[in-house]
Amino acid sequence: MSDQVEKVVIIGSGPAGWTAAIYAARANLDPLVFEGAVTPENQQKGTLPLGQLALTTEVENYPSWPFADTEALVGLLRSALPPERFANVEHLSTSGPERRSIFGPELMELMRQQAMNFGARVITDDVVRVDFRVHPFRLWSLGGKEVQALSVIVATGARANYLGLESEERFKNRGVSACAVCDGALPRFRNQPLVVVGGGDSAMEEASYLTKFASKVYIVHRRDKFRASKIMQQRVLENPKIEVKWNRVVEEVLGNDEQGVTGVRLRSTVDDTREELQVAGMFLAIGHTPNTAFLEGQLELTDKGYIRWTQPFRTCTSVEGVFAAGDVADDYYRQAVTAAGTGCMAALDAERWLAAKGLL
Repeated sequence: MSDQVEKVVIIGSGPAGWTAAIYAARANLDPLVFEGAVTPENQQKGTLPLGQLALTTEVENYPSWPFADTEALVGLLRSALPPERFANVEHLSTSGPERRSIFGPELMELMRQQAMNFGARVITDDVVRVDFRVHPFRLWSLGGKEVQALSVIVATGARANYLGLESEERFKNRGVSACAVCDGALPRFRNQPLVVVGGGDSAMEEASYLTKFASKVYIVHRRDKFRASKIMQQRVLENPKIEVKWNRVVEEVLGNDEQGVTGVRLRSTVDDTREELQVAGMFLAIGHTPNTAFLEGQLELTDKGYIRWTQPFRTCTSVEGVFAAGDVADDYYRQAVTAAGTGCMAALDAERWLAAKGLL
């Protein structure tokens, strides 16, 4: 264990984590960021460094990133990033439109670099165990590193739940998505039939939202009634652009390398019948899993497993000096811009808490 006690340790590397790092670094807190480990398990779960946004393609809803000439975007990236980091995104612009929005991996690389420009230190490893019962807090990484910290910001996010189909994995970001608000307005989905999988409020919201862009929306639900609230069900069932496929599950996502998703094959849950739907996209709305297992119950969680914010308009948790930012605590908005906002809040909360305790 190092004798050095960190002022603030940030766990996570999505928009919340990097925004917290930017603000903490600019406040001279010398933040240490555990950005996550590059492991097969994290690859499978979708929890690699740079967060969920790095798993997306075009990002059209993050302020300040309008359409631009692809050549100009690439020039910015080449100028802003060191060669070894630019190499991670260079391939994204080898083909495609002359004008486009920024891609998720590009945006995350820029966030990471911005934090490092102000002095944030980065360790590419997972935090696998913590002890918040003592102060300074203690944290252990997958690689065996032990760190002490005066304050901690947890920004580990939440991963979308998928069906686990091989065909689904093949077409992620090429027609398979877990966020209608993020991706629904993309050109590939406009005026096309789409399918939403799920039966809760999230599925109702996703389907209703997609009717703004799609020619038709199918909802595939494995049972004969929804779990969603009555008002949400009513809105869906009365929408002429929505058709419900009751007692069905997706057996296979259909498509090709050129077009991406072209359809889905459904299987009945009550007999052996099957049918195919021609759709341009499949949106999963079967929940998210917050990345909180490493906490081992040391922070109070909600009934859905998210970290509970204990004060209104603050990022405080049930342990004084530990703060939470982004989707690990937010199961409602789940957007990059809201995650970044709470990352800013967490850094300011940590700085002010440290100052109030005389720890700066």
